[in-house]
Amino acid sequence: MNIGQRTGDSFYGTWEQVYELELTNFEVKLMFEHMIRGWFASTASNYNGFIKALLTDDRKSMNAYMNRVALATFSYFDSGNQPSEESEPERFYHGFVLGLMVELRDKYMITSNRESGFGRYDVMLEPREPEDQAIILEFKVFDPEDEKTLEDTVRSALDQIEEKKYATTLVEKGISTERIRKYGFAFRGKRVLIG
Repeated sequence: MNIGQRTGDSFYGTWEQVYELELTNFEVKLMFEHMIRGWFASTASNYNGFIKALLTDDRKSMNAYMNRVALATFSYFDSGNQPSEESEPERFYHGFVLGLMVELRDKYMITSNRESGFGRYDVMLEPREPEDQAIILEFKVFDPEDEKTLEDTVRSALDQIEEKKYATTLVEKGISTERIRKYGFAFRGKRVLIG
């Protein structure tokens, strides 16, 4: 409906109102909200580098981010060098990564240390929208008695996800296995490898 022209001044400059629109019903309102959110979704994201890389399955950038932060920020007291009850480096990294993911709570239901299959996964991201992928994260500290390289530790984490069937909860909720991404995080002091 044309209401004529009105002008005014604001902090952002002079504005001119030419039209006032009214939506016909709730369904049309929802359509416009969805359309406008889509326009700004890619530019409005303030996700940190790690989350952006996680959402796009960019493991190279995930590794670069985690290693840069670990080297610049963590102390060996926090991150430890071996799996032990004393320093608990796995819990330290687990908490750090979980903290990075807080900003995804509008997009995912984030759970930690819950039972699924035959064990307890470290972190699970269950998508709120059917088109998004689910994500399972498993953290492991390099154990020189069992592993020769960080790659072995990553493989051990990924094997644990499969052997203990951590995806069971997601599959039971109707998420196909093709839509579930799994990551193993391997830590050795300030060195991180994600696979």
